[in-house]
This record gives sequence, structure tokens and C-alpha cells, in this order.
Amino acid sequence: ILPAIGRMKMKDVREPHLQRILNDEKGRSFSHVSKLRMVIRSMFSRALSAGIINRDPSANLILPKTTKGTHRSLTERERAAVLAVANSGAHKSGLLFKFLLYSGLRPGEVIALQWKDIDFSACTVTISGNLCYTPQKGVYLDTLKSGKVRTIDVAPEIIGLLRELRLEQSREAISPFVFTQSNSPEPMHPQSPARYMQKLSAKCGVPDLHPHKLRHTFASIAITNGADVASVSEKLGHSDKAITLRMYTHADQESIRRASQIFRDALKNSNQA
Repeated sequence: ILPAIGRMKMKDVREPHLQRILNDEKGRSFSHVSKLRMVIRSMFSRALSAGIINRDPSANLILPKTTKGTHRSLTERERAAVLAVANSGAHKSGLLFKFLLYSGLRPGEVIALQWKDIDFSACTVTISGNLCYTPQKGVYLDTLKSGKVRTIDVAPEIIGLLRELRLEQSREAISPFVFTQSNSPEPMHPQSPARYMQKLSAKCGVPDLHPHKLRHTFASIAITNGADVASVSEKLGHSDKAITLRMYTHADQESIRRASQIFRDALKNSNQA
């Protein structure tokens, strides 16, 4: 928004200026473009209420054609290829990848984790913050998008790797944060997970690998294999189950066949009862 209209007075902004901002995002996800429109409309609605402008140029903005919020998750072959490379690399970056894939957490939530948030005996992690970065504010710890602190279970394998990481970190620089910068107690930069995924993508030959694709993969695998949407939504930290369904479920041939088989098995069992 700022590069497009940041130097303009709000009273001089017209609908075409704002529509162009949305049109430039054509092809991005439905969620992304919807949020962008929501921010724009909020800005000008407040300006109208405050008497800064006498008409709202954002009232009739149209969403351009988008990907409708469905995201292709990693296939079984892609998961195997990426895990093989992740396991052969640096311990910290490999653990970061597995943590994102196995938990479905947002990257900012993972790198905001502190050691006090981890219960090693119960194999649980408490998610209470989101580490963010903007050029204006730098790196800062923000509240969760849902505003609700949640505790999730994690695989014993991940807990074991976290124990190793804690020992490794104690030899370098003690920090309250789990994922830190090299030889520093400072938390990992919020842009680092995406950069790591780009390098991993090139090494394993899986295109367009980014942290959110791991989140989509977690949700898709869980839901298509029988997990209830409410539980998946809670683990992902969504404020509404509809978000989980709209953004992450998709029907491939395997899940369609599985759905048909579940129906046939249920019908067969009811007839035998």
C-alpha cells in the first residue's frame, strides 16, 4: 500500500488507485488479497469517520482473480526428498524444517518459542507469541493472530531433537529462545525460515518450497486421513474452523478414493450388523 499511495493525501486518493493495488496482487491467494482489501477499507473508513475525507474510495473495490485460497501440499515423494536433505544438513535448520512440518505452526510462532514454553516430559509446546519483522519496527515479538495462547503436543522425535539443540546451544550462547542466530543469543530473524526453505528447495529439487507450504501439508494430511477439522483448526491457531476448510482442504484422486472406500466400508458394516 505504502509504495502505491504513501506519498498521496488521503483526500486525493481515488478508487482506481486502490483497485490497481489489488489488481497487482492477481494470482496470489484469496486470503492474502482479501486481507489487503480489508486493511485498505479500514484505513479509509476511519478517515471518513474522522472527517479527513468526505467520500470513501474503497467502498466498491473488486477482488481480482486469485488462487481462491487452496494450496497444493507436498506429495509423498516431495516430502521424502525434502526430509532426506533436511536430515543431512545442519542440525538447527533440519529441526526447524521438521518442527514446521510436524506441528503446522506459523514460522513466526516457531522462532518465537522460548525454552520455558517446552514441557519435555509431557511432549507439549505452549504457543504464546509470534516473532515479526518490518523495516519500520525491526524485529519484535507480537501477540498471536488468534489472540489465544494454545498448547499443542509434539512428536517425541522432535522433543529428542530439542534436547540435543539445547545442549548444542549451551556450548555457544545461552538464550531464552529455542531458535537463535549463529553464535548469538538473539532469536532467529523472522525472514530466515523462508531463506532456509529457498536453499532447501534448490537442493532437493522441490519447487516453490516455503514455510507456509509445510503448514498446508500438515493440515491436508491430517484432514484427509480422518482428523476432525475442529482439532486441526485448534492446532493451527485459526480463529474459525471455516478458515481451515477454505484454505487447506483439497481433493486429490487419493483422497477421493479414500472417501469412497470409507463409505463402502461403513455401508458394509451396517448391513452386517
